[in-house]
Amino acid sequence: MSAPLDYDLLRTFVTAAEAGNLTRAGERLRLSQPTISLHLKRLEDRLGCRLVDRGPRSFHLTGEGETLLSYGRRILALSAEVVDRLSEPTMAGTVRLGTPEDFATVHLPGVLAAFSRAHPNVTLEVTTDLTLHLIDRFRLGEFDLVLVKREPLGPSEGVRVWREALVWACAAERDAAFADPAQALPLVVSPHPCVYRRRALKALDDAGRGWRVAYTSTSLAGAQAAVRAGLGVTVLPAGMVPPDFRVLDHKAGLPRLPEAEIALMMGTSPPQPSDRLAHHIVRSLTGEDRELPGSAAASPSPLPVTQ
Repeated sequence: MSAPLDYDLLRTFVTAAEAGNLTRAGERLRLSQPTISLHLKRLEDRLGCRLVDRGPRSFHLTGEGETLLSYGRRILALSAEVVDRLSEPTMAGTVRLGTPEDFATVHLPGVLAAFSRAHPNVTLEVTTDLTLHLIDRFRLGEFDLVLVKREPLGPSEGVRVWREALVWACAAERDAAFADPAQALPLVVSPHPCVYRRRALKALDDAGRGWRVAYTSTSLAGAQAAVRAGLGVTVLPAGMVPPDFRVLDHKAGLPRLPEAEIALMMGTSPPQPSDRLAHHIVRSLTGEDRELPGSAAASPSPLPVTQ
């Protein structure tokens, strides 16, 4: 039989593949960039194939790398799932989680599914809303946990679980139409208050670029439909851009946007199910297993779950 894959090398590879570069992978795993590179090299030597094509500013998986990423996600998720399942098989209760719709759509399904498999007696009530509404409702006691978009703030405003570049995006065939700086940029945005809307307007104002709100939608699907119809440009995290959209970079005359940051907020001494889900989310999205402000206890599982 072939020797098994080294778990730490596999975790490094999956984290690097999902982060899209070695710097972010190092931040999530708390490893130096040379260590990340060494882990990838050892894994490639073990498998006898190249997994990643890297350049000064590029990081792309090979066909073999894409295959390993699919298996790797399942291996890591199953490992953490069985630890949770056997550690606390009878845990029960309800967790009320609030989250932005776009983040819930792209990044949370696998995370929450793994938690539900490990803790089948815990009911998850997930509600999507705009960040500022989520914060207000959390403070009113309507949620046990909330994931919120935020500016880079201190730990008192939550624990950062995700960071990703924000980009301007439009329908693929409309990219040239929105590149003229003399024309007011039509925007497809969420209603006020929306963190991404506020960032987009500030960036355009600071750059002296005219703009107009062409379409407002409370739902992600509605906003994307408007963009596909050519009504305007929207702001999305880089990893959430649909394949039929075109990213408008700085060459199109649009200003750079600050990174998107998602933070987890939780109350003091939460019930066990909420506490465990909070740790699970942090492990899943950051690759770290750490104590959280207000948590009653450290997470029982030392292994990260991938998204």
